[in-house]
Amino acid sequence: MLRRSSVPLKTPDEIDAMAEAGRLSAKALRKVGEAVKPGVSTAELDEIAETLIREEGGIPAFKGYGGFPGTICASINDEIVHGIPSKQRILQEGDIISIDTGAIVDGWVGDNAWTYGVGTIDSNWEKLLATTEESLWAGIAAAQSGNRLGDIGHAVQKVAERAGYGVVREYAGHGIGRVMHEEPTVRNYGRPHTGLVLQPGMVIAIEPMVTMGTYRTVLQPDGWLVCTRDGLPSAHFEKTVAITDSGVRVLTEEPDYPRPL
Repeated sequence: MLRRSSVPLKTPDEIDAMAEAGRLSAKALRKVGEAVKPGVSTAELDEIAETLIREEGGIPAFKGYGGFPGTICASINDEIVHGIPSKQRILQEGDIISIDTGAIVDGWVGDNAWTYGVGTIDSNWEKLLATTEESLWAGIAAAQSGNRLGDIGHAVQKVAERAGYGVVREYAGHGIGRVMHEEPTVRNYGRPHTGLVLQPGMVIAIEPMVTMGTYRTVLQPDGWLVCTRDGLPSAHFEKTVAITDSGVRVLTEEPDYPRPL
């Protein structure tokens, strides 16, 4: 692994290895998403993810990380990120749920998230999900060699705020490699043509967190769960991507499901 400044750069072979961690992370996320329905507990969803990851030779990336007890983060409605799975959290018709999970394969980490509707959801909430997904792909499109971190944040922010939504400031994407969080911090807001120059070999997790109301957040007493301050819903989408000479490469995808969610 090369290193320039404080940002680790991966070789092409290392990026290929990270793609295997990404594939398993994406498969786990897809399988959990397929199980989202009214009456299911978030603990059941957690078990699906952990079982699949371990059966395929991976290690759940979140479990035990900083003391986190789950394989997935399961955040419902006004919960933005880091919800702890529980047998007591039962999905209800009309909910939305952010599932964030990842896998470690041969020491490399994959990290991804998606927000799902539970049954039929309100049309305004559908728009929030669609806009947040659009902001993710806009951020990914901006992750080109020679661009800057501010271009990614600006792309995400432009899509979200154009729709009248808030963009969370306190939490962000990040570099990723053999550990979950590396430099640089990848914010979901910013000014174009500012910040760190993107170079081939950088691998980052881009993860917009978009709210229907204020972008301000509240950390709950368990020290993990983050909610919107105004109680309005939030959506969260994430992909791990690599900056390469030939463009941006999405690593958290399955070969047979290039956009599986």
